[in-house]
Amino acid sequence: MAQNNTLPRRQLGLTDMHITRVGFGSWAVGGDWAVGWGNQDDRDSVAAIRHAVARGVNWIDTAAIYGLGHSEEVVASALSTIPRSERPYIFTKCGLIGDPADRTAMPRQVGAPSSLRREVEGSLRRLNVERIDLYQMHWPAEDGTPLEVYWQTLLDLKREGKVAAVGLSNHNVTQLAAAETLGHVDTLQPPFSAIRRAVGAAELPWCDRQGTGVIVYSPMQSGLLSGSFSVQHAASLPTNDWRSRNAEFTGEALVRNLMVAEAMRGIAERHHTTVAAVAVAWTLAWPGVTAAIVGARRPHQVDGWLDAATLSLTDADMADIAHVIESSGAGSGPSRRQRLPTR
Repeated sequence: MAQNNTLPRRQLGLTDMHITRVGFGSWAVGGDWAVGWGNQDDRDSVAAIRHAVARGVNWIDTAAIYGLGHSEEVVASALSTIPRSERPYIFTKCGLIGDPADRTAMPRQVGAPSSLRREVEGSLRRLNVERIDLYQMHWPAEDGTPLEVYWQTLLDLKREGKVAAVGLSNHNVTQLAAAETLGHVDTLQPPFSAIRRAVGAAELPWCDRQGTGVIVYSPMQSGLLSGSFSVQHAASLPTNDWRSRNAEFTGEALVRNLMVAEAMRGIAERHHTTVAAVAVAWTLAWPGVTAAIVGARRPHQVDGWLDAATLSLTDADMADIAHVIESSGAGSGPSRRQRLPTR
């Protein structure tokens, strides 16, 4: 792929991909479904994706379940006018099956090999690509399929050339270790933010030791740490926005979370940047984190967080944020990054 070298890159685990420290997240562009963000105009989505690529972002994260395939179709549409040699890497996920007859139904977590093989063919078709750059199991299966079985299926897809790299999303360190015995886990995609910090304790150190790349999602905690969120905004979320039903967006938890966002405002002013960029940069400052997935529904939102790709928070910045996390009681998980030994 032709590289635009305006943003710094890091090697993704042991793969031959070098990715920008932020990638475009396509969850919201899927539109309305069981865990959607409400109605979304495809024209805005296409414009946002193209703007991110023009600004130097060289990878896009999507999933077959986002909008029941619609997100992948939007990504393909956005990239259709870009020469193939200049297109960003495309990362997608499998293992969640929705119900087209009832888009409000929660998806099933399926790991059966036949299902995963149908899914990869569907994603290849919707994305209009011959090979997927990174294919990840979205969640642990709940259909009775053992981890070893669905992970072997992904390894087989890699061996067959349908995908270039394989990883796990939302899996814990015990599951990662079990998968690693069969074949290398190229990537982990966990939730990680200054509010949701659990993976900082075990999963990030494990990935760092194993050479597993980590691309974290929801680094702004789905908007809570964007700098533009408020109690009033939370109360006005439409019912088809999943956040309106999430505990972090209501009551005392919301108040505590917004305290963390406010602490980031002062740091943003010191660095002449945005709260959103600070929130994302906080995750990137943790050892073991390769890059962060950041969503946008319109082009200007990309500009709001793109600084994170080049922003280096100081030890004092990180200490200030940790202090507010600890004093407010916001979220859960370690509040201070671990210094990991050099491999």
